Amino acid sequence: MTGLMKAVKFYRFGGPDVLQYEDAAKPEITANDVLVRVHAVGLNPPDWYLREGFKALTPAWRPEVAFPAIPGTDISGVVEAVGEEVSGFAVGEEVYAMVRFPSGFAGKSRAYAEYVSVSQSELAHKPKGVDHIHAAGAPMSLLTAWQFLIDVGHDEQNPLQPHKHEPIALTGKTVLVNGAAGGVGHFALQLAKWKGAHVIAVASGKNEAVLRELGADEFIDYTQRAPEDFVRGVDLVVDSVGGPKSARFLRTLKRGGSLFPVFSLGFDGAEEAQANGITVSTTQVRSSGAQLEEIAPLLSDGTIRVVIDSTYPLAEAAKAHKRAEEGHIQGKIVLIAA
Repeated sequence: MTGLMKAVKFYRFGGPDVLQYEDAAKPEITANDVLVRVHAVGLNPPDWYLREGFKALTPAWRPEVAFPAIPGTDISGVVEAVGEEVSGFAVGEEVYAMVRFPSGFAGKSRAYAEYVSVSQSELAHKPKGVDHIHAAGAPMSLLTAWQFLIDVGHDEQNPLQPHKHEPIALTGKTVLVNGAAGGVGHFALQLAKWKGAHVIAVASGKNEAVLRELGADEFIDYTQRAPEDFVRGVDLVVDSVGGPKSARFLRTLKRGGSLFPVFSLGFDGAEEAQANGITVSTTQVRSSGAQLEEIAPLLSDGTIRVVIDSTYPLAEAAKAHKRAEEGHIQGKIVLIAA
């Protein structure tokens, strides 16, 4: 027997109230795994997509979920045990990771728990300059921004487009980030600025001060004016909201520019993009311990900041999901497990 731990489970699809905090079996590890005592868990949209039963996907695309399921991917914690073939990690070290994504998309990542098993290839040493809460807020959102803007880091073809995603050189470019106050958006803003771009941040007015602190050169309050009505000549739009409305940003781009919708389902501007010489490209974020190791110094020295919207005890995951449903999240929501 591996013993018991506390975890957040759900036995059917539904709203936040289906999440239950109860006993679960402590995970076992294989030769290449690391057992992590979780201190904090970062929330991400796939967590509630899973909880709701992937309602945004057509039935044919919905993965099968085995109940009870434990959601979550992003963790920060301390190494509890290592498999016999693990090298580079030792008991007692602080680590962070995005666990089994997208392979665990259907509830196999199991991060809303006191312990989680992580493949050593997905694990990285926690940035020394930040606490567990901020480290847990980084992995999925920051890896998404990194793989869109800096380095894809894998050769897996995105089934939603015929070509491989390629980041563009950002130095001296003008980049508009839509949804700049959200998880992916606030990291995309900072990475673009770090690489020498002029950044236009689009968000609601309450976020202006923090986004300017993060490096935004210009700010547009979308509740007062729509950026697509007057912004022109942009080199790149990172639409961290995405979806069917993403095509409206095509008119803001110069000929030869690029549109990166983070959520590309429903995009209907392919013909307009082609007619104007605009590249529309997306990618699927994938777990990468190597990239998290590369990113860690940028988090440690404050080059990249993790903005925390709110925190909740792991036992109150349902409340955290209700906060997510309210929208207008500034940065990340994090669960505290220890």
